Amino acid sequence: MSAAESAPEGPWLVAGLGNPGPEYAGNRHNIGFMVADLLAERIGGRFKTHKSRSQVVEGRVGGRRVVLAKPMTYMNLSGGPVTALRDFYKIPPGNLVAVHDELDIDYATLRLKKGGGDNGHNGLKSITKSLGPDYLRVRCGIGRPPGRMQVADFVLKDFSSAERKELEWFVDRAADAVETLICDGLERAQGTYNG
Repeated sequence: MSAAESAPEGPWLVAGLGNPGPEYAGNRHNIGFMVADLLAERIGGRFKTHKSRSQVVEGRVGGRRVVLAKPMTYMNLSGGPVTALRDFYKIPPGNLVAVHDELDIDYATLRLKKGGGDNGHNGLKSITKSLGPDYLRVRCGIGRPPGRMQVADFVLKDFSSAERKELEWFVDRAADAVETLICDGLERAQGTYNG
């Protein structure tokens, strides 16, 4: 039995994490939104406002039903909308994916995993508080702040001009990783993208 065959039936929920509003759009903290936007473009969908305080797109990835979501609360309140969407769409426990920025991974590096701590990430902290830690994560490395810059200042700054040269490629690769995770399972996706 392949990893894809053993994946739970039912729809998938992919929550790209970020902060709403144009002033945050290019921030490092919003890479989850960037990945969700690209996935929506790939499936030919447009985000619509949902009563869960999210924007959602429904479509298919490799024949599987997928709900893409961008919680429209601030990052530290992501758990409420994600829980509401899970309940509304009846998402099986193994089919929730959070796409988020990760400080402890070098810029433009991906790591996929299931479960674990929140590593100080307020979006993950909020989701874990609402749903427990056992969801899938696509962790998009943004690296550590330079010098003495505070973490909060660093994540709420736009990507640097040097980083922006690779950003499109990085977001594209993260979207590929989400698709592989849904279609082929975690192990195959980790083998391809954790590096």
